[in-house]
Amino acid sequence: MTNILELRGVSKRYTAQTPTSGHTAVDNISLDIRKGELFSLLGPSGCGKTTTLRLIAGFEEPTAGEILLAGKRIDSLKPYERNVTTVFQSYALFPHLTVQANIEFGLRRHGIADIAKPVRDVMDLVQLTGKESRFPSQLSGGERQRVALARSLVLSPDVLLLDEPLSALDPLLRKQVRAELKALQRRVGVTFLLITHDQEEALSLSDRIAVMHAGRIEQIGTPEEIYLQPATRFVASFLGAMNWIGPVGVRPEVTNIARERPNGSSVVHAATVDTTTFLGNCVQVRTKLASGESVIAELPRHEVRPFDPGDQVHISWQPKDELNFPEPRE
Repeated sequence: MTNILELRGVSKRYTAQTPTSGHTAVDNISLDIRKGELFSLLGPSGCGKTTTLRLIAGFEEPTAGEILLAGKRIDSLKPYERNVTTVFQSYALFPHLTVQANIEFGLRRHGIADIAKPVRDVMDLVQLTGKESRFPSQLSGGERQRVALARSLVLSPDVLLLDEPLSALDPLLRKQVRAELKALQRRVGVTFLLITHDQEEALSLSDRIAVMHAGRIEQIGTPEEIYLQPATRFVASFLGAMNWIGPVGVRPEVTNIARERPNGSSVVHAATVDTTTFLGNCVQVRTKLASGESVIAELPRHEVRPFDPGDQVHISWQPKDELNFPEPRE
């Protein structure tokens, strides 16, 4: 598959204003994003993912490295000279313009004369037909996001950049809009680069994910590869809950709990129940080993017998489910 966007050894270092204030936001990252895929940059706040988006969009200049779009270097071009568009976290809609006028804005700014059909087509694509004359204040959060998407898509970008596009929505709406966003990307076939700190969002939406930490890329892979075969201890911990027993990591969903010691080839530890938490679809039982380490077992609610604080139990898992990484240095 053809690469549409390439970053080669890209870094962004900010000059120190004081002897201790300079820092490297993006540290020698390289990645290839394929044409037509939905690719996510995932990581905690301050990891460099938004700076990477700003470098691609042209709002920041790299200190080192190259950025290529459709095979051509763009890192020296102005933002308006790059065929990329950005949907910001706040959507950045013009409050005094109608839905239609917001969507038309970029086309008019580019001096495109015949805009009626592309605007009509993109409004139909994002299911805003009939709401042309409404203002942003008259729309729901999900509708405002669709206007922002339509305003970007109508320009036919090579890559659409999305900076935390769902973070302003409430949890229930976020899941609904997440499904709509993935379906929309599949329909239009435009490459989406999603910036997010939300692990569930990245796992559910992405074709591939790059996990960032401290300005560097820790791992690139499919959601399944990232979750099931993490390359580093950070990736293992950031992508879902993890029990750590020394250098061994085991996810709660493959951790079993029983009062009687299980037979077979399981790895078994005696433990004491700390707390039990009902989460609707499952029950989490937090236990403590004799070594003092906490271990959580996550069980389907219909399989759980009551466990009370202080109960003596056995925690177990299969060796194949272990992830082994060196313990972090103090």
